[in-house]
Amino acid sequence: MAEKRDYYDILGVAKGVSPEELKKAYRKLAIQYHPDKNPGDKKSEEKFKELSEAYEVLSDPKKKQMYDQFGHQAANMGGGGGQGPFGGAGGFGGSADFGDIFGDIFGDLFGGGGGRGGRSRGGRRARAGNDLETQVDITFEEAHQGVEKVITINKRVDCETCHGSGAKPGTSPETCKTCQGRGEMTFQQGFFAVSRPCTNCHGTGQIIASPCGTCKGAGKQKKTSQLSVTIPAGIDTGQRLKLSNEGEAGEQGGPPGDLYIVINVLEHDFFRRDGAEVICDVPITFVQAALGAEIDVPTIDGKVQMKIPAGTQSHKVFRLKGKGLAHLGRGGRGDQHVRVMVEVPVKLNPEQTEALRKFDELAKQDGKAHPLHHGFFERVKRIFD
Repeated sequence: MAEKRDYYDILGVAKGVSPEELKKAYRKLAIQYHPDKNPGDKKSEEKFKELSEAYEVLSDPKKKQMYDQFGHQAANMGGGGGQGPFGGAGGFGGSADFGDIFGDIFGDLFGGGGGRGGRSRGGRRARAGNDLETQVDITFEEAHQGVEKVITINKRVDCETCHGSGAKPGTSPETCKTCQGRGEMTFQQGFFAVSRPCTNCHGTGQIIASPCGTCKGAGKQKKTSQLSVTIPAGIDTGQRLKLSNEGEAGEQGGPPGDLYIVINVLEHDFFRRDGAEVICDVPITFVQAALGAEIDVPTIDGKVQMKIPAGTQSHKVFRLKGKGLAHLGRGGRGDQHVRVMVEVPVKLNPEQTEALRKFDELAKQDGKAHPLHHGFFERVKRIFD
C-alpha cells in the first residue's frame, strides 16, 4: 500500500494556514479536479477524494491538532471506529462545512450564483441585489469640515405595479412543473448528486404566464432616487462610504445590495495634503530672510502670523501646530507645514544694483555673511591644492 501524502502538501498550504486560506486552497483544487469537470478521469477522481480527506481533517480543529502531533498515525488512536480519517464517516464526514463549500464549487462549475442571500420558499435561492458605486466630488474645505451631499442614483427596484412578482396584477406566478418549484434539478453522476439551475424557469422555481405590462415580467424597473449622504470631516480621496441596502433590489426575496460612495477631494489652489497634514509654499524676500520678519500665512481657518528668524535659508519648513485637517474619526487636527521660498530680486535699478555690489564687497571682507558659500570654496581649494 502506497504511503499517504502529507495533508498540507496535498492542499498546497503551510502549517500555520488560516481557516479562510485553507478553504480557499481546497475550493480552488476541488474545482480543478471535480469528477464532473473530468468525466471518466480516474486520476482526477482519486485526487478529489484525497483533497476532500485532507480538508476534512485540517478544517476540524481537534482532528488538525491530532494530525499535527501524530501525523497519519492519529487515525489508529481511537475516536469513533468509523471508516474515515480519525473515525469520521469517510472523506466527507466530520465537522467540515462541505455543504457550504460544495455549493460554492457547483456554482462555479454550472454557473450558479453564490453571495449574500439564502433559500426562499420552495427551495429557490434568494439572491442579494447588485451593489452600486458612485463618485462624489468635494472641496478641500468640505473634506476638512465634513459636509452633507445630496446624490442622485439610478437603480433597479421592485416594479411598483406588480411589487416585484413579474406577474400581471390579479394573477400570480405559477409553480414550475419541471422542477416542482425548487428552482433546480438534481442529477446523479457516479457517487455524487449534483444540483443545477432548472432550464425551464432559470432557477426561479416559477413561470410567469401573464407578465406585468410595466416591467414585462422582469419584476424590476429603473428608478431615479435622491439620497442625503453625510461625509465625515477628514475624509480623503479614494476612501469609500457604504450605505447598506441602498443598492439594487434583490431576487426571490433577497436583500437589496449596498451603495458605495467613492470620495474625490478636489485640488486646492494653494494647499496640498498628506493625510491630515497640510503643506504650502510661501515666498519671502531676500531682505526678510536675511533680517527676519513676521509674515501673514494663509491657513484653512484664515491668516495667521508666522515669525521668520534672521538668516532663514530658502526651502526652510516651519510647522504651524494644529492648523492642518481634521483627523478622520478620531478628533483633533494635523499640522500645517510652511515651506518658505526666498525670492531673488529681479529688474534692479542702478541704485539697487550699486547697493547690492557694496553689500557683496563688505560680505567678502567679513567672510561670515555667507558661511555655506565660504566653506564650500575652502573645501574645493583644499581638494585641488
